[in-house]
Amino acid sequence: YGMTETGSGIVYEGVRLDGVDVRIADDGEILVRGPMLLRAYRDGTDPKDAEGWFATGDLGALVDGVLTVHGRRGDLIISGGHNVWPSEVEQVLAAHPAVAEVAVVGRADPEWGHRVVAVVVPSDPARPPTLDELRARVRDHLHPFAAPAELELVTALPRTVGGKVRRGSISG
Repeated sequence: YGMTETGSGIVYEGVRLDGVDVRIADDGEILVRGPMLLRAYRDGTDPKDAEGWFATGDLGALVDGVLTVHGRRGDLIISGGHNVWPSEVEQVLAAHPAVAEVAVVGRADPEWGHRVVAVVVPSDPARPPTLDELRARVRDHLHPFAAPAELELVTALPRTVGGKVRRGSISG
């Protein structure tokens, strides 16, 4: 686990490197501190608090010194009061043979707050997966509330220059 602001990886297999401090804030956000942190952003802004802690924007848990990263705070989908992590659903759906690529996003829903949406690039556009197939697969591996309520078929997922999926471009 690491980010641009840490200069490299700082946690490997859940264990922090020597000299790196990791803690979880009351709201579940991962905070890190150590000599590897940036001094400031290019505009001169120092993102660390007075004690040197950097708020990562990632949510996670720290149990017996082992860090588990759940995902970006902004990616979390809250549907009907349940937390759904897109990465967990994506891992399950990506194993479906009719799915070449997948991104899971949340879309506003008047009843549930947000609904889970699977945005899929089919392996064979002539034989795309069905919503029922994908829902069943998720229900078999995760909580039923994580099953997508909607399926959107696309020819490609929008990506950043670095290759990361641009969720903001598909969260519609």
